[in-house]
Amino acid sequence: MQTDPARYIRDTIRTVPDWPKAGVMFRDITPVLQDPQAFRVLIDLFVYRYMRQRLDLVAGIDARGFIIGAVLAYELKLGFVPVRKQGKLPYKTVSETYSLEYGNATVEMHMDSVRPGQRVLLIDDLIATGGTMLAASRLLQRLGANVAEAAAMIDLPDLKGSQTVRESGLPVYTVCSFHETDTV
Repeated sequence: MQTDPARYIRDTIRTVPDWPKAGVMFRDITPVLQDPQAFRVLIDLFVYRYMRQRLDLVAGIDARGFIIGAVLAYELKLGFVPVRKQGKLPYKTVSETYSLEYGNATVEMHMDSVRPGQRVLLIDDLIATGGTMLAASRLLQRLGANVAEAAAMIDLPDLKGSQTVRESGLPVYTVCSFHETDTV
């Protein structure tokens, strides 16, 4: 392994050109998840960042945020809360709709997922336009939570999502970033 853990994670992420459509450079995290050493390094990066912070819960965004978030919550001895796509939760929910490039999407949480005043770390695999992250943050705040930080493995800064999230007042942490022109 290299001495720079973030670079190691970045180098393990696979780039798939022209997926799901021509011109898109898809950043595939599955090689990180498949490699026990890389997965451990990734989780440790997050653990070291958050182990001394006062947090009550980790909220993971559907679906890859569940993988990272659940393991991180376990390591930090915190509870885990899923932020799901609309229609996936069985109990009473609260929802937040947000704009996508071509339409709208909605995320939901159970109404009893968080208690007022709880400090929550919000996590996903990547930040692209920031829409999902902001919608999830608004949802948590509507339920009374204090979102301590938005975190992700990957930032796609050319899409300005992390900038948009920061401009909303929410701190952002990402392990690595890829520009649109990065082929690897």
